[in-house]
Amino acid sequence: MSSIVEQDIHADDHHHHAPGGGIKRWLYTTNHKDIGTLYLWFAFIMFLVGGSMAMVIRAELFEPGLQIVEPNFFNQMTTVHGLVMVFGAVMPAFTGLANWMVPMMIGAPDMALPRMNNWSFWILPFAFAILLASLFMEGGGPNFGWTFYAPLSTTYSNDSTALFVFSVHIMGASSIMGAINVIVTIMNMRAPGMTYMKMPLFVWTWFITAFLLIAVMPVLAGAVTMVLTDKFFGTSFFSAAGGGDPVLFQHIFWFFGHPEVYIMILPAFGIISQIVPTFARKPLFGYASMVYATASIALLSFVVWAHHMFTTGMPVAGELFFMIATMLISVPTGVKVFNWVATMWRGAMTFEMPMLFALAFIVLFTIGGFSGLMLAITPVDFQYHDTYFVVAHFHYVLVTGAIFSIFAAAYYWLPKWSGVMFDKKLANWHFWCSLVSVNVLFFPMHFVGLAGMPRRIPDYALQFADFNKWISIGGFAFGLSQLFFLALLIKACRKQGEPAAAKPWEGAEGLEWEIPSPAPYHTFETPPVIK
Repeated sequence: MSSIVEQDIHADDHHHHAPGGGIKRWLYTTNHKDIGTLYLWFAFIMFLVGGSMAMVIRAELFEPGLQIVEPNFFNQMTTVHGLVMVFGAVMPAFTGLANWMVPMMIGAPDMALPRMNNWSFWILPFAFAILLASLFMEGGGPNFGWTFYAPLSTTYSNDSTALFVFSVHIMGASSIMGAINVIVTIMNMRAPGMTYMKMPLFVWTWFITAFLLIAVMPVLAGAVTMVLTDKFFGTSFFSAAGGGDPVLFQHIFWFFGHPEVYIMILPAFGIISQIVPTFARKPLFGYASMVYATASIALLSFVVWAHHMFTTGMPVAGELFFMIATMLISVPTGVKVFNWVATMWRGAMTFEMPMLFALAFIVLFTIGGFSGLMLAITPVDFQYHDTYFVVAHFHYVLVTGAIFSIFAAAYYWLPKWSGVMFDKKLANWHFWCSLVSVNVLFFPMHFVGLAGMPRRIPDYALQFADFNKWISIGGFAFGLSQLFFLALLIKACRKQGEPAAAKPWEGAEGLEWEIPSPAPYHTFETPPVIK
């Protein structure tokens, strides 16, 4: 990587720049580190909220028959669980990591558009307040699945659909502002000598992710607006009776939705590409190929959307095209996995907490990738479609993929953020309990899915009972395991632990390890020079 010359980069804290006290500091802050912290805490709170909804789902499915909640409320839980986890947990967590780390990694003093940065965060709590408030309305909250297919979200939905639409609009606006900020920052504020091909991979993956966000969030906005007008203003975009087409909804939604799932995994690839070289004590194998693979995934993500729709009666030529395109997109993903393994090959490996989560990510994300390849095969997807096999697939890529990478990043950079080393015992409890329980939770779903258990149903046939009991036990254990992480975070915020060095991980490379721990409120006010 690059070394730093010609200047002392330890930024002294100027008193007139120090953060104010109390709530006003957080409401008015334009500091990238403060806003990153806000995003990360918001994401973690939403993770616990979405997880508690998953607990309701798993409690109902613990045994066959209708036990605990009404079917309509069960559907509200599956819907809002999905929305909260996607838009409230995974995406804001990655945005928080981008805010904290991208300026420090490229030697910039802050994000390019700091006031817009504040605004993009502070509209999010209101978006989720609106969404969660809809659950308490007469008739209940959204109950049509997080993918809100028409006509479930139009003809058959309840009045709270308007609140759902409004909250999604706000989330989309927040994402677009965050993405513009990332792009402008990376293009305009790199330190002298930091060429594009010298940027850390986390910066590269976020750069590409930001372009994806700007491209597809308006598509989602269009889809929810058409749902709104179909429901409340008598239009017929998705109603055959008025000359529309319900399948058109699926095309529009998944044209957003498939790039969206890559938005939720590309930053994860960047994180793993930072952590693996650090603990293998070797430079990343194939840096340039990693950049090109990320760009290839982003481009291909626009031409695979209809693999979610193999059973809608598409022409055979369409089914073939989307099958082959989906297989093609697994190639650059495979390149990445190969490069991580090659980086570790004959490295001086150590197994600190970030590396444990990164290794779990590589193995378990790859399992999710392989089940995705199975789903890509059109004829057999007719059997898998809308079963628990699909649920198993996307939870392997989103939980053991995206969420595990966020845990890895938190453990990796927490010493830099807090200035203390985290509690290793709590971290070990968190990792091992999560690792075991997450597989007890999601692996049996492959089996019940292949045996024909449909998703989003509050009751099931007796032959699925034993597996579902285990799945629910794994689910409760995984949920409770996150309390270890909460305790660890509170300890780190209270500065309980041994002080962290500027570079707490031997083998770590990059500008963020050149500044003291905890990172000063202002860094790189005069840019470092990269030679």
